Amino acid sequence: MGFEKGSLGFRMFFASRDLTEEDVDRFAAQALPPLNTLAEEEVHGWVAGRHLLDRNITHDNAFLGGYLRLTLTQAKKKVPASLLAAESAVEEMAAMEAEGRQYLNQQQRGEIRRSVSERLLPDMPPQLKGIDFVFDPRSHLIYASATSEKQVDAFVLSLMQTTGCSAQAADPIAIAAKTEGIDVEGWAPASFSGELEDGMVDGTAGREFLMWLWYSSEKRGGIAQVPEAGEIAFMVEGPLTFVMEGKGAHEIALRKGEPMLSAEARTALLSGKKLKKAKLQFVRGEESWAFSFDADEFVFRSLKLPPTETYDRIGKFQERMVLLETFRQIVFHLYREFVKERHAPATWKKTKEAMRQWVADRPASA
Repeated sequence: MGFEKGSLGFRMFFASRDLTEEDVDRFAAQALPPLNTLAEEEVHGWVAGRHLLDRNITHDNAFLGGYLRLTLTQAKKKVPASLLAAESAVEEMAAMEAEGRQYLNQQQRGEIRRSVSERLLPDMPPQLKGIDFVFDPRSHLIYASATSEKQVDAFVLSLMQTTGCSAQAADPIAIAAKTEGIDVEGWAPASFSGELEDGMVDGTAGREFLMWLWYSSEKRGGIAQVPEAGEIAFMVEGPLTFVMEGKGAHEIALRKGEPMLSAEARTALLSGKKLKKAKLQFVRGEESWAFSFDADEFVFRSLKLPPTETYDRIGKFQERMVLLETFRQIVFHLYREFVKERHAPATWKKTKEAMRQWVADRPASA
């Protein structure tokens, strides 16, 4: 399923303990209920990783290539909006004709809509959604396709209720605390605009990290020596999304042409906005990892892994997980280097001034 082929959208989580074979029976006990038990309320439960209705979880199918790999399936019946609107209109017209009226008030229309929904709902097929996850026993991390806040809450809660294992999102705050023992929430926001003082801007550690990556890719050569992965080249590409909370247009997205070199990018930076989302690429020799990055929460979307060399299902999955772990090592290394530099006052002062000059020197016209 999600982690076995194609591009990936995911977040990483720190697990409070390893998930092992002893947990398989716990997942099996909380497997997705049969769909014929589904009424109006949503049901959810765990399934093995072959498809969204793979309810028979066993010690054989819960693992793939040594990795625990399961899915939280959510099933819900819902009347399509277009069908509900059309059926409600039929009922409303019939009611107006029977009562000799030209219109119905809001309360009457609401009652008709609820009645129509209750009538149609039992005959609706269930809609299925899945949150895939893989536990990596080497890094002790969970990779999960839960990218929205609602999905994260559902996954974390279900995992805790099922196994007693808590999952903490590997966001900028958690990674800095766990890997460097540094509290990034205590940082005052830094201004990268020569026109604004630090106290006049906002931002997060994630946005400053993405800004630092962009600066490093253009002014420091964009090369990193990652202990576990070797020499990595990194670059920031468009589209770009800049954000600054406050009055006016606090978010701007640049998509067409070469947004990195546009006058609009310079204007956004000089106004105090920081880069929140961008497309990035890591390169090692002939291998590349291209992805879209949301810096606030460390959400990765559309990650394209380097091609695998094996074609059998287990071997291909193992290769993909090794490539995913390499990607994780690169991300963690780059972020840790930023955190250490950002947390050293004298070093950061010089870096911040250099970044301000980098912003000022950007193209002023298209």
